[in-house]
Amino acid sequence: MTTRTTSRGLVFSFAAALSLGAAPMVASAADGELTVFDWAGYEDPAFHPAYAEKHGTSPTFAFFGDEDEAFQKLRTGFKADVAHPCSQNVTKWRDAGMLKPLDTSRIPEWDNILPGFKTMQDLMTTEDGRAWLVPFEWGNTAVTYRTDKVNESEIQSLKAFADPKFKDRVSIPDNVDDAYALASLAIGVTDWSGMTDEQFEKASAFLREVHQNVRIYWTDNTELSQAMAGEEVDLAWAWNETATTLQADEVPVAIKKDTNEGLSTWVCGYVLLEGGEGSEDKAYDYLNATLAPEVSSYIVTEWGYGHGNAKGMAAIDAETLKGAGYDDVDSFVDKTLFQSPVPVELKQKMIAEFEKIKAGY
Repeated sequence: MTTRTTSRGLVFSFAAALSLGAAPMVASAADGELTVFDWAGYEDPAFHPAYAEKHGTSPTFAFFGDEDEAFQKLRTGFKADVAHPCSQNVTKWRDAGMLKPLDTSRIPEWDNILPGFKTMQDLMTTEDGRAWLVPFEWGNTAVTYRTDKVNESEIQSLKAFADPKFKDRVSIPDNVDDAYALASLAIGVTDWSGMTDEQFEKASAFLREVHQNVRIYWTDNTELSQAMAGEEVDLAWAWNETATTLQADEVPVAIKKDTNEGLSTWVCGYVLLEGGEGSEDKAYDYLNATLAPEVSSYIVTEWGYGHGNAKGMAAIDAETLKGAGYDDVDSFVDKTLFQSPVPVELKQKMIAEFEKIKAGY
């Protein structure tokens, strides 16, 4: 595995403690005036070089395993200044009173954010004109497979995840959003915000079929990458990062984005938290550092994700963008389930049902 991937795995051990109900672990108390509550791995200094240059160090990072866990930790009093939720959860966090609106006049690159993101109702802006999210990275959850073990003709449909021929060779995320994105697409739903009870039952039934084939429910890229590199898993529902890191290690892996039913697209970014005890000036320095155009090339080439800054993305050479799959942004709209917010009642049903499915019920 690459040094960066291995490092991420080591850091993730801190986050793993969260599942035991412990307080969020701090990887390094670098800057005592700013705490960023984040996914493990995003403490990578190359994501915020301008911050480190200005302040001589990175922020302090604390980690969560998934956003539902982060939400509960914040509700029970954990203090941080900045956090990193994804599109489907920003509304929930805002409505719970956890977020501060952004002062976009303090974000010089605001006008260079990809135009499509700025129209995301209730995420970037609300009816009163307030903004809540600085989009950092975006990408897909898509079919990822070992090309030496799986013939592409076998995975034209997402229903392949439930095909008995792949028993004990499949991995999907231990993440309710990504799991139900897969299931929704498989039953023909590309807008889950209006999912009916009948569609929910069909999606859950599909995940129960998939469960029969699952070798592991992966929790981070390191776990899945190791399983695929070690030939434990041949077919996965995974983020762009997995194929990017494995290909860098010369593991025969590819992403298939053109299945019959499509793929899932998501956007994640940074928000300001209410009740943060650190420096608001440094919080804006951090937001600006992550949105800086010089970060775009690194996140595309080393992590396989798109960056929120259109100016930075446009500066990347066309061959690199094409290789990463970001040469045609319109393709992310065609046959994709955008992970937008879902009604609270539906989300709670998804969470409860997914736990049953993983337990074999």
